[in-house]
Amino acid sequence: MNDAARPLALFAGHGIEIEYIIVDRDQQNVLPLTDQVLHAVAGEYVDEIVQGDIAWSNELVLHVIELKTNGPVASLTGLAQSFQRETRRIDEILRPLNGMLMPTAMHPWMNPDLETRLWPHGYNEVYAAFDRIFDCQGHGWSNLQSMHINLPFAGDLEFAQLHGAVRCLLPILPALAASSPMMQWELTGLMDTRLEVYRNNARRIPSITGLVIPESANTRRDYEEGILAPMYADIAPHDPEGVLQFEWLNARGAIARFDRNTIEIRVLDTQECPAMDLAIAIGVCAVLRHLVAETFRPLAEQNELATGALAQIFNACVHAADYAVIEDRKYLRLFRFPERRAQAHELWQHLLESAPGNEADAEWRQPLQFILREGCLARRITRAVGKDARRSHVQETYRVLCRNLAEGSRFEGIS
Repeated sequence: MNDAARPLALFAGHGIEIEYIIVDRDQQNVLPLTDQVLHAVAGEYVDEIVQGDIAWSNELVLHVIELKTNGPVASLTGLAQSFQRETRRIDEILRPLNGMLMPTAMHPWMNPDLETRLWPHGYNEVYAAFDRIFDCQGHGWSNLQSMHINLPFAGDLEFAQLHGAVRCLLPILPALAASSPMMQWELTGLMDTRLEVYRNNARRIPSITGLVIPESANTRRDYEEGILAPMYADIAPHDPEGVLQFEWLNARGAIARFDRNTIEIRVLDTQECPAMDLAIAIGVCAVLRHLVAETFRPLAEQNELATGALAQIFNACVHAADYAVIEDRKYLRLFRFPERRAQAHELWQHLLESAPGNEADAEWRQPLQFILREGCLARRITRAVGKDARRSHVQETYRVLCRNLAEGSRFEGIS
């Protein structure tokens, strides 16, 4: 095997994907124009175009566009600037079409029964199969945007180390990243409504999503036999041609992609601008390095945590995000947290203080300290909208969020 074909080692590369909503400039209603954006650059209807270090691609529905690193990058430092540059380029293409990009993980008033339009071009047979089996005209399919982090591994040992670490950290990721407190004009009472609808979108075949937290697995064979095989068997009667029987069918919050030797983390809501997304990504990777190095506890102890117990913590963070109460002493001991009880933001403060310093400290520590001090984006949105959630407040809040994305600035409320 030559060097080019050799899998990357742990943390030797990073892949980032961020999804955005296309809306009209006047009312911020969803606008199904992703194919027109890609066509404007490529001159034809394509699924993806490469713009230097960032690629643009389609998703399931026509009002969502994804920006992603063009292959793995050695460092996340400075990457926010590349994503910000591309959001501005897309906005320039959308402007004559009366369109613009909106951040956050859910459109706050989209009615998916009326406004869903699936991608009609290449790869459509996959989307059509999903729609036939699960009915994609629902929030859990057509109204959710996220950031994905892809991290590499080489061989079973590195897979076990990375998968064990990701599995442990996954439950508290919504505490940092929740940005979806609204659905169809209403405050839902959840900080991460996207993850609530996401975890139920494949309920017809429960093995596809499981408990969102993946089951423990130490080898590729463990994973294929314990997670992938049951899922393929369960969907086979509904998918006789095998269109969906691939690793990406797995809808857990982190999935192994053995086809490219990576683990993809999927539970992070899209933030108000790339600088905040990348700050979260860098912070998450810093803590994962600590877990992989067994600085807190050995891998065997990490794997002892029951999937159901981790799912309970995850569900608490979906509901309350940074204010979620964690009383699982075994979980807190995993991170050497000194108290018997913690709110999620307190645990994150402890973890970030434990993370080793590096040259990019200011790029990610300052934004994360802002989140821990002022609340996750969902909490800041809820505060701005107000308890009565008047439509005028909702619209003004999301207009400001669109401006934050255009300017690359933090959301600090509305005046």
